[in-house]
This record gives sequence, structure tokens and C-alpha cells, in this order.
Amino acid sequence: MIEAAHLTKHYGDKRAVDDLSFVVKPGIVTGFLGPNGSGKSTTMRLILGLDRPTSGSVTVNGKAYRDLPAPLHEVGALLEARAVHTGRSAYNHLLALAQTHGVPRRRVDELIDLVGLQEVARKRVGGFSLGMGQRLGIAAALLADPSTLILDEPVNGLDPEGIHWIRTLLRGLAAEGRTVFVSSHLMSEMALTADHLIVIGRGRLIADMSVDAFVRSASKNTVRVRSPQLEQLRALIVSADVTAEQVADGALEVTGVNAEKIGELAAANSIVLHELSPVQASLEEAFMDLTRDDVEYHAHTGLAPMGAAS
Repeated sequence: MIEAAHLTKHYGDKRAVDDLSFVVKPGIVTGFLGPNGSGKSTTMRLILGLDRPTSGSVTVNGKAYRDLPAPLHEVGALLEARAVHTGRSAYNHLLALAQTHGVPRRRVDELIDLVGLQEVARKRVGGFSLGMGQRLGIAAALLADPSTLILDEPVNGLDPEGIHWIRTLLRGLAAEGRTVFVSSHLMSEMALTADHLIVIGRGRLIADMSVDAFVRSASKNTVRVRSPQLEQLRALIVSADVTAEQVADGALEVTGVNAEKIGELAAANSIVLHELSPVQASLEEAFMDLTRDDVEYHAHTGLAPMGAAS
């Protein structure tokens, strides 16, 4: 379990983390989301004792990371996959970690197999692709069989097979009762992997809830309707509080009334329905909606013509 209490970190005049409190529980995958510059990486560094908080505290399994007697056996972390001596082979990198932490050599072989690096295990890490480096970083995080995992953008550089593999791996580790804390910018993947979300913006907590609750919080009361008697249904539905907009495929998107009432109204007027389904926001849409005011850098959607004044 990871517990942060009023965690705050200043770098000069900049407040990177601002009175942040949360708990990451074992047995589920907890996603850590936030726009660029939100303080996610700083928070992870504070958890791992790589930075000291200006105020507040953070513990792993009830202790500050620096007080853990055998940290690699309790916490496995991946913050920067490239933080490996480029002249070493993948095997020797893991072996060096194992020998300095009392991990048997056979565990190195197990992890090489688990992450799929058998064919390149004896090759120098300097020649690895980003995806291969990520796999090696994940192997290092898992080396001492820790109860807590902290992974920053672990799917970066992975191909579709690799993304599916790590999704299955993380969910399996959580099912074993481990604490799994993972950040990612890939919302579609986080929607498939995480059970719970902690969302921050400008160093402050924005949301701490299940993925389902997070998405529901951003979903409007909109229902998609298809019917051969669409105009008749529209005339019955539309009012001062209810709108009905026809979308590209001919269906109606009705806002302001739930699916049950539309179904009852259609039945009472002998209107045939081919579809009646609530419209739910995606995790990406929910995230964009909730963090809109906390984005540090805004890009424009249009490109100015050449020669235009800057």
C-alpha cells in the first residue's frame, strides 16, 4: 500500500506537488493520470525517496522508502527505462542487481523468459529499441518479487503484442494481491488496464475514484435512439428540457431524459425501436473534460499560413 498525506514539493518558486493526499490499495491496478506538467513524475520520485518533500509525507507499506530494510524486495519501480549501463548485456544488468540484493541467479533466467528477451539477453543494452528497453526495465522492477510496483509509462515503445502482454501481466500481479501503481498517457489502454484512478492537475488532486465512476462523472444524460418512426418519436420527446439531435448515421441522440422513459413513451405510442442505448463518454473524453483547466500547455488545432504574422 502507498499512502501520501499532504504531500507538497517546491522547486524554487514552482509548486510541483500541492497538498496531495491519496492511498493506493493492493489487489487492484491504480492508474495515475494527469496532463503534462501535472506533477506525476515528481510524485513518483517522492514515493521512491529520489526527492524529499517540502512538507507532508509518503509511505510504502507503512514506512518511508528510505527506511525499508530491503527496498527492492518490497518495491519494484520503472521510472526511466534507459537508466541502464549501455555497455552491459540485459542478462548482466539483471544479474548485477540480483547479486547485490540477494536474489538467486535462476530468477534472472525466469525474468528474461517472462519479458520475452531470450533472443537478446546477451546483447548490449545500448543497441536495444525503446520497447526492448521497457521490457528490461519491467524485468528489473519484478526481479526481487516485490509486493508493490510503481511504473511510469511502461507501455511506451511497445508494439500491440507487448501492450497486450503488459496489460495481462499487471492485472495478474494485482490479482495476486500486489499494489500496482501505473501512469500512462494512453487513455484507451488505461481504460482496459486500471480499476481505479488517481488524477492530478498542477500538482493537486482532481479525482480519486473507480474508472467506471470517473467516466460516469463526465457522461451526459444522453441516449442514442434508432427507429423507423424517428420523427414521430422526436415530436413526442422534445421539450424545453429535452433535446434530440440527428447524427450522421441517422440515429437520434436525446439529451435530458433517460432510456427507460424513452422506451416507455415509445411503447405507449406503438413506436418500434431498433436501438435504445445510453451514450457513455470514453475515458479519454472524461479525462479531457475534467482536466481542461489544468493543462499547462495548450496546442492549437489550426496551422497558420506561411508568412503570417507571429
